[in-house]
Amino acid sequence: MISSTSKYALRVLVALVGNEHHRFVSGADLSAATGVPSNYLAKVLGALGQAGLVDAVRGRGGGYRLARTPHDIRLIDAVEIFEGPRTHPTCLLSIHADCSDDHPCSAHEIFRDVRSRYIAFLEDTSIAEAASTESPSPSRTA
Repeated sequence: MISSTSKYALRVLVALVGNEHHRFVSGADLSAATGVPSNYLAKVLGALGQAGLVDAVRGRGGGYRLARTPHDIRLIDAVEIFEGPRTHPTCLLSIHADCSDDHPCSAHEIFRDVRSRYIAFLEDTSIAEAASTESPSPSRTA
C-alpha cells in the first residue's frame, strides 16, 4: 500500500529513534544500518528535513537526527510526504479513474473499510512504537 520511498523513510526514522544522546548520525551509517541505497537516502532525508522530521548538519561531526521526539512523530507524518494526503488514496482496482463514494468501483466498499483501518494504524502509531521491536540503531561517525 505504500511506495518503496515511504518504506525507506520509515526505516530511516526508526533507525534514528535509538540514536543515543541525540547525536548526529552520518548518511553512510544510516545507509548501512537501514539498507537504504545512498541515492534514495539523500532524497528521503531531504524530504524528511523539509517536513521538519529530521535535522541535518553538514561537515565534521554532522549528520542526521530526529527533529522531534519519537513519540511525537506518527507513521502518517512520513508516509504523507511521499504518498500525498490520506483523504485521497488511489482506487484498489483502478478500474476507472473517478472511483469515489459517489461513483464506486466493484471493490470500493470492501476497500474503504481496509483503507480506513490502514490510515488509523498510520495515524495512531508513533515512530517510537514502531522502533520498540527493532534492532539497534547506527552509531555516530565523525
